[in-house]
Amino acid sequence: MNIEQAIEWIQSRLTFGMKPGLERMEYLMKQLHHPEQRIRAIHVAGTNGKGSTVTFMRHILQEQGYQVGTFTSPSVVHFNDRICINGKALSDEEWIKLVERLKPIAEHMEHTAVGSPTEFEVITAMALDYFANHPVDYVLIETGLGGRLDSTNVIKPIVSVITSIGKDHTAILGDELTDIATEKAGIMKQGIPAVCGVEQQEALNVIERRASDQQASLYAIGSEINISNMETTSTGEVFTFQNETTRWNDIHIQMKGAHQVRNAALAIQTILLVEKWVQEEAIRAGLAKTSWPGRFEQISSIPVVMLDGAHNEEGIQAMVETVNRHFPAKNKYLLFSALQDKPLVNMLPLLDKTFAHVMFTSFEFPRAASAQEIASKSSHPNKKVNEHWQEALLTLMSQLTEEDVLIVSGSLYFIGEVRAYFHDQKH
Repeated sequence: MNIEQAIEWIQSRLTFGMKPGLERMEYLMKQLHHPEQRIRAIHVAGTNGKGSTVTFMRHILQEQGYQVGTFTSPSVVHFNDRICINGKALSDEEWIKLVERLKPIAEHMEHTAVGSPTEFEVITAMALDYFANHPVDYVLIETGLGGRLDSTNVIKPIVSVITSIGKDHTAILGDELTDIATEKAGIMKQGIPAVCGVEQQEALNVIERRASDQQASLYAIGSEINISNMETTSTGEVFTFQNETTRWNDIHIQMKGAHQVRNAALAIQTILLVEKWVQEEAIRAGLAKTSWPGRFEQISSIPVVMLDGAHNEEGIQAMVETVNRHFPAKNKYLLFSALQDKPLVNMLPLLDKTFAHVMFTSFEFPRAASAQEIASKSSHPNKKVNEHWQEALLTLMSQLTEEDVLIVSGSLYFIGEVRAYFHDQKH
């Protein structure tokens, strides 16, 4: 088996769709001798901010000298990036071994009452199996979707983190913030501390009730965690972090945006819970080093081009605020594409005030919306349409001067393609 065949087999599981519930994962865990019981895991759920929070924590723990496994999705750069140790993706050979180990179990399951595992269940099982059999000190695990019925919820973490609540995947998680909060809060376990960055009171109430039911200590931004003195600099953000026992001034992050300050604060609080003797220097250095592909990432300096994976209302709002914080005086251009299942009627109006010029486009992906479809839902006075994103990108870039900035946004899958294109141009 080669890596193409291995990935093809994993992706062939997509035909089984999404099947909420943990029965298949529990079956897989039993067959793999319960790897989920042999790791020290931090479990991260949330509508936005999961990947950034995980990356902040990884860098802090690495500065402290630990080996850190991460399981994140979707991959912006390479498929292999979903499973990493200290930020280094598994090799093709390691992925092939994992597929060869999982494939017979998955195929046998087709003939059992639990049925075939989905693509995400198979990848989750591979990650847990890999980490349990390799020397890692901590494993940081991001949910795929929701929490309560997500395949990652077979673990018993040492801390649960809920980054944010917003309206995404409403067809599965429910239309109301309280429904979505209930699903995310499902990762909170009996007696296990939880850290929370949720802003909306009605969603926070749900999480507080769950914490109380589970006798879990809750540390939330705005009560136990305080952020102050936030300033935008040319290289990122600076802020003061304070909790019940600690106050640190002038913490610097290169990840841009007020939402990234919140993610960094969640990471600090989580690490303080698991590592009582963590050095302040490890926290400062780890946060300062953290970057994450496709999160308000500068991909070109002449002209200035930023990539941002915002793909729901809250993400778009954060992206717009960050553009205005960091480029107040520039003329703002936008290249935008999205998936069909996104709430475009709610997302698109958020762009109108900030961007003088908007180009809608599409990309090769099974669920990608056409540029025309997106444009039909936008009332932007200066919108243009080009179904071919490379053409659209080159058209926009040819118009830019040093007074301008171009933002590419709307989907992590889309910016993954654009990022690869820029990378190829440089090499």
